[in-house]
Parts: sequence; C-alpha cells; structure tokens
Amino acid sequence: MTAEEIQELNAARESLVKRRSEMARQVSVSPLPSVEMAEELTKILAAIEALDRALNEAGRPYMSKSMVDEWSAER
Repeated sequence: MTAEEIQELNAARESLVKRRSEMARQVSVSPLPSVEMAEELTKILAAIEALDRALNEAGRPYMSKSMVDEWSAER
C-alpha cells in the first residue's frame, strides 16, 4: 500500500470518528433514540473497525496525533 493510500485511510477514519462522536452526542441527548440512529452508529463503528484492520494489515496501524507525539517524545 502506498503512503498516499495510507493517508487516505487515516483521513477516512478520522472523518468517521467525527461522525461517530456526533452520533453518540445525538443518542445521548435523545430521551428515546431511534433504531435508525442506533443502526447508523453501528455501521459507523463497523467502518472504523474495517479501516483499522486495513491499516494493520498494511503494517501501519492507526495512531492518533497525540499518541505519535507522545511516542516521539519518549525516543
């Protein structure tokens, strides 16, 4: 997998994480979340997991910027 493909997977993952956070917020403030909201959140979680597997298989597991910064500081 090329560096560009890895960047695209990471960007896709970050976008889905933002969507996951927004969906979780919507579910948390709803007195009775709809089944559709739960299903959409489940699909988002599955997509994030699929991206994580693809990155792992490519030998480039996802690491947040804060994790990379912390790891770099320790070296």
